[in-house]
Amino acid sequence: MADIIVKNAYVLTMDPEAGDLKHGTVVIEDGKITEIGEKARESADTVIDAKGSVLMPGLVNTHTHAAMTLFRGYADDLQLAEWLQEHIWPAEAQLRAEDVYKGSMLACLEMIKSGTTSFADMYFFMDETAKAVEDSGLRASLSHGLIELWNEEKGEKDLKEGTRFVRAWQGGAGGRIKTMYGPHAPNTCSEEFLAKVRDAADREGAGLHIHVLETEAELNAMKERYGKCSVHLLDDIGFFGPDVLAAHCVWLSDGDIEVLRQRGVNVSHNPVSNMKLASGIAPVHKMLERGVNVTLGTDGCASNNNLDLFGEMKTAALLHKVNTFSPTVLPARQVLEMATVNGAKALATDTGMLKVGKKADMILVDMKKPHLTPCFDVPSHLVYSASGSDVRTTIVDGKVLMDEYRVLAFDEEKVMEEAKIAAEELASRANT
Repeated sequence: MADIIVKNAYVLTMDPEAGDLKHGTVVIEDGKITEIGEKARESADTVIDAKGSVLMPGLVNTHTHAAMTLFRGYADDLQLAEWLQEHIWPAEAQLRAEDVYKGSMLACLEMIKSGTTSFADMYFFMDETAKAVEDSGLRASLSHGLIELWNEEKGEKDLKEGTRFVRAWQGGAGGRIKTMYGPHAPNTCSEEFLAKVRDAADREGAGLHIHVLETEAELNAMKERYGKCSVHLLDDIGFFGPDVLAAHCVWLSDGDIEVLRQRGVNVSHNPVSNMKLASGIAPVHKMLERGVNVTLGTDGCASNNNLDLFGEMKTAALLHKVNTFSPTVLPARQVLEMATVNGAKALATDTGMLKVGKKADMILVDMKKPHLTPCFDVPSHLVYSASGSDVRTTIVDGKVLMDEYRVLAFDEEKVMEEAKIAAEELASRANT
């Protein structure tokens, strides 16, 4: 007997070899998909009737700072330097381990309810974020943020902590946690330190998560210091490879894009954050045309202000259409690929499409809504009309985390209340 059968669904497989099923059934056993077809040949402990809903792979958020849910709306509509130096950094200096757990749990709750089943995170007190992932049932690739600032002693301390975290949590939460090294950016870490981090990642078999060319200020600072941009510096020291996740990548030249393509670097596009902080518009259509694996991320809630990847998909599609003056750029299915297939590839998880043998990370989107009626094209509706609040069921690793809009994994009211209190206390400490 199977664990779960989802029946009567429009099955959006995201598998180019299989196509979609208008009236399909998916069978889950031992955390994996064992059958996809018109009808199931088995019975199951749990049977979910998905009539009127789309069953699709769970979304993958490839760049965020989960605990920054505590800073949602804390300091909006400011210049980047003022936002960071006068508000965010002073508040972060007051963070405690328990704050990070509560903020991360709030992030996990928000993601479960809006259809994200896996995410990549870089922050501080990362054991607490790992515990939140363990407790929530989500899947994640986690890294301790390394900010050396040309201080050798600080760099050694950060790298030691990064390695401890990698060793402590690799394969944690029953295999749902992967670990990475998280050097912040080439303009906050020396090239010598970045080379050491690359060596450590090779030694430990861990990935790398780094901000790259998020702002024009970074581009100018790198050229002034090194005579080259971040991409070429990282390439020259042998940093790049298919295990690298580069967030933002806004200020890229055509030559930079070619380097990313040749090295197999994965890019996390964060359109809402880039727009809100006025960082610029990443050349996503050029990267995709060249064959770069471009994914989607939200960034942290201080610069977004939510973790809804449905909103991120719509924003990405519209932003690049108007930026290129072409309505054919980033069509709906391609944007869905960025949020599912491409994201899973970047994080090296066996997810991202509904296919026999893949891990059972999937969501049901309720299409019985006024704003989703009528439906001529499912991918179009998911990108241009749907929102995270239309997700009715979330399944990760073959476990139902939310069913019929009700979170089963933990007490959501308690999570929200504890995060609210932690945020208020944190703001109070930062302002005294």
